[in-house]
Amino acid sequence: MSEEQGMIRVSNLTKDYGSRRAINDLTFNIEKGEIVAFLGPNGAGKTTTMRILSGYMPPSQGSVEVNGFDIIEQSLEVRRLVGYLPETVPLYPDLSVFEYLKFMADLRKIKQAEDRVDDVIEMVRLGDRANSYIGNLSKGMRQRVGLAQALLHKPEVLILDEPTIGLDPAQIIEVRNLIREVGREHTVLLSTHILPEAQQVCSRVLIINKGKIVAEDTTENLQNRLTGSVRFRIRLRGDASAAAQKIGQIHGVLHAQAADTDLVEFESAPGQDVRAEAARVIVQSGLDLLELQPASLSLEDIFLQLTQEEEPAPTPEMGQPEPAPEMEA
Repeated sequence: MSEEQGMIRVSNLTKDYGSRRAINDLTFNIEKGEIVAFLGPNGAGKTTTMRILSGYMPPSQGSVEVNGFDIIEQSLEVRRLVGYLPETVPLYPDLSVFEYLKFMADLRKIKQAEDRVDDVIEMVRLGDRANSYIGNLSKGMRQRVGLAQALLHKPEVLILDEPTIGLDPAQIIEVRNLIREVGREHTVLLSTHILPEAQQVCSRVLIINKGKIVAEDTTENLQNRLTGSVRFRIRLRGDASAAAQKIGQIHGVLHAQAADTDLVEFESAPGQDVRAEAARVIVQSGLDLLELQPASLSLEDIFLQLTQEEEPAPTPEMGQPEPAPEMEA
């Protein structure tokens, strides 16, 4: 595969469970070195898609290539290229961290297995827990063990299904930082319900709803596409309502409102830079301008706009939850 085609190439991917269609005609590329978030409501098809990409489940239609290898015809090559962290990691609580990873390395017939286990233990910062029983670890530590097993065979692609689910805020930050680090040397696709995580860690987002891709872009580009305007926020000392009224009269301003007693938010038409005029109006009105900065939609706003729009009632093929084995948390 040429580099232009991406490390992961998905074309017209469809998966049916009897009369239920879990994913429908998905097409997207992921470039080498990207960290991409896969977002969607429960039952949208994220886990099914990730299992297909990992080679653990065949599609009903369509094709997937990982670095040029077809997941059906060249499944062994794909599995060598992909490290997969499922939502529920199959760990053995009666084994130590080292014993478990050594067992997994032996299953994969990794050469110099003990050295490689030592490497990944250090990579995920579990050096002081190498001899601890997995059953005695916190959930955050167990997630690190799961990530370590996904890294054992030096994959080029990491597919992480809800890697921070069930973790406390401190553990989420730890795993998030770990994902950033491994993303420097791997292509990463991760699904998550924690939208700030995707916004902070990922270069691009794919949003899936009812089995279909509804958006694919950087967060910044999605913001611009959805708003169709430029948004700003002014913090001041004085009457915010009066300031909003005056700003609303500026040529090129589409809308202005007092969002708080000291905060004005306004939108301007694309291509209209009204910041200098807005600042001048504030100062000439005898108010103290404390801050003027762009205000953008959060990823949560974008997600809700794209996944909660009113749609027709679901049919047996679309919109139904995935079967129990494939349900997503």
